[in-house]
Amino acid sequence: MSDIIAPELIFSLDIGTRSVVGLIVETTGEQYRVLDCAIREHDERSMLDGQIHDIVAVAKVIQQIKEELEGKYGKLHQVAVAAAGRSLRTRRVRVDMPLARHAFISREDVVALEFSAVQEAQAALAQELKDQDVTRYYCVGYSVVHYHLDGELIGSLIDQRGDVASADVIATFLPRVVVDSLIAALKRCDLEMQALTLEPIAAINVLIPVTMRRLNIALVDIGAGTSDVALTEEGAITAYGMVPIAGDEITDALMNAFLMDFPMAEEVKRLLSTEESVTFTDILGMEHTMSAAEVTSAIEADIQQLADKIAFKILELNGKAPQAVMLIGGGSLTPGLTGKVAQVLNIPAARVAVRGGDAIKQYVGDNPGLSGPEFVTPVGIAVAARRHPLRYVTVTVNDTPVRIFDLRKMTLGDALIASGLDIRRLYGRPGLAMTVTVNGRMKMIPGGHGTAPVIQRNGEGVSLDTPINDGDQITVVAGTNGEDARVFAKDLFDELDTLEVVCNDRPYSLGPVVHVNGATATLDTLITDRAEVDIRLPRTVYEVLELAALKTSAESGLRFSVNGQDYSIPSRVEVIELNGRPAALTDIIRQGDVLVYRLDEIPAPSIQDVIPLEEWVQETMIVHFNGERVVLPVAQVTITVDGKAANASDPVSEGADIIVKSSPASTPVFSDVFRFVDVSLEKPDRESISGFVMLVNGEQANFQTELKSGDKLELFWE
Repeated sequence: MSDIIAPELIFSLDIGTRSVVGLIVETTGEQYRVLDCAIREHDERSMLDGQIHDIVAVAKVIQQIKEELEGKYGKLHQVAVAAAGRSLRTRRVRVDMPLARHAFISREDVVALEFSAVQEAQAALAQELKDQDVTRYYCVGYSVVHYHLDGELIGSLIDQRGDVASADVIATFLPRVVVDSLIAALKRCDLEMQALTLEPIAAINVLIPVTMRRLNIALVDIGAGTSDVALTEEGAITAYGMVPIAGDEITDALMNAFLMDFPMAEEVKRLLSTEESVTFTDILGMEHTMSAAEVTSAIEADIQQLADKIAFKILELNGKAPQAVMLIGGGSLTPGLTGKVAQVLNIPAARVAVRGGDAIKQYVGDNPGLSGPEFVTPVGIAVAARRHPLRYVTVTVNDTPVRIFDLRKMTLGDALIASGLDIRRLYGRPGLAMTVTVNGRMKMIPGGHGTAPVIQRNGEGVSLDTPINDGDQITVVAGTNGEDARVFAKDLFDELDTLEVVCNDRPYSLGPVVHVNGATATLDTLITDRAEVDIRLPRTVYEVLELAALKTSAESGLRFSVNGQDYSIPSRVEVIELNGRPAALTDIIRQGDVLVYRLDEIPAPSIQDVIPLEEWVQETMIVHFNGERVVLPVAQVTITVDGKAANASDPVSEGADIIVKSSPASTPVFSDVFRFVDVSLEKPDRESISGFVMLVNGEQANFQTELKSGDKLELFWE
């Protein structure tokens, strides 16, 4: 014996611009049957383009419908409603994400990239609508169009490597105010939202079975104030749009053409599609009877404008003419509209049709009161309440309650988007990389990896694509940024060789010589961005001595002054031998070479060796004595060292203060020659010698005879 499934009643409301339609639908398993219907028109313009503008006025109409139906079916506590498809906003964005060098892309990276793109679309929408709060828009779905890696199209990013990953995403949003105003209006009537759907989805649920959704079909809901457009292809609703003209424009055209008031024009408009002639009274009280064709002809231009707007919106959203167009809503009954839409789209007239009660007979039966196309959406709302309901999930993100529009299975990433957290900022960015040129070749030094955020749900670690449930407690701690690239000279080579040499009988194992931007550096030198680094083993004797710390300066040594001018001369000399042979500092050195290096002391120079020529003023004259050339000074030079008299031949001492002075001397005489020649004035031991003879230029002279340059002096015994 099979179980009997008890029937269930669903109360659905279609809150439109002109009127509100309420249905009681009985559902048994997958069977639906409309039991009753209540319709009320708004007393004032409390709705505009499907959006509730006066919550109190709309709640009043809902209350009237609720009370009427409660009289027959008992207390109603829950209701299924729909958000207008015209409120949906779709944005397409592309977001780039820099990648850590040499790291593989994880699934978590891809999910973060996708959600970053959704947030980018959310922010772009808010900016376009001049709204500061990006969380005023619920993301009701998104799809990835393409992935890119380093600018190239790629099927999947997972486990790929590169510099920049990109995602091209289409995201769809519903303004939060649309849902909030619906909830507020229902609350005033003591009604709880049982389920929420989108009007285009509701209509498609009952008009287009799943087996037909692979076709490219346009559904147009022509209401009073707007005409909503939805497109299906490949089993999904691919686009939404809205045209801001609908049935009211046709009513206004009738008012202008025949001087009717609005209620009379509305009545005539409804009769045009069912009667051959219509009778009406104008504002002057005159009664007219005209054929429907004649009345339609007077407003044909306005009908054509409505058809044009609808067709152009379909082409804009679809990029081409669809395979078929379905018209629903009260405005779809406008005479001649289907043919005009088909003509503009350039498709056969049979491909554009009004769908009404005949299309949803399995739901409404033969009830003549529910045969019009205006009942398609309210019936679809009731069906969607059971098949495809939209509910809310309320979670807490970092102690802040967040309500999420649950169009699909919501994830933790959706919760973060709804809370307004910037997902890209949660992930620590990689540190800045740097480039250096090492021995003529460019080398990239990556920055440190940024860390991922710490995300917990109910105290357990989770990822962005983890599903969430109502009441979840979510905490998020942002990751830290990676450190900027930092490298020392010793880090630029994985393995460095050494030079093995012997210096002064001691073995040395010498590392490389380092130059940074031409200046000598060490292996512990911190390298800057774009630096040119030269790292190699020592090549010359000089470089070996520098690294072995054997090179000392031979230049600083003996310090002294001459007439107040300071001087310094080396006191030691470098002695270099390479493999037993004399060498220079610039000689090339190789593995295993034997080097000797020392500094030998230099004897101290004499004073006369260090006195500059410009300080050594000394005039002379030349004479010849007994045929020998003799230089005689004609100026007097005095030398003092530290205030004491000294001779020119004395050695220079450390720190000596040498003073050299010159002054003119008296005219040289014959006796001055004896200071510069070696001659004996003793008388020879011979009896025949009576005395010595002194001659100057052949003439008799004596010891005081004054001399002049070039004189010939003679001295001999006779």
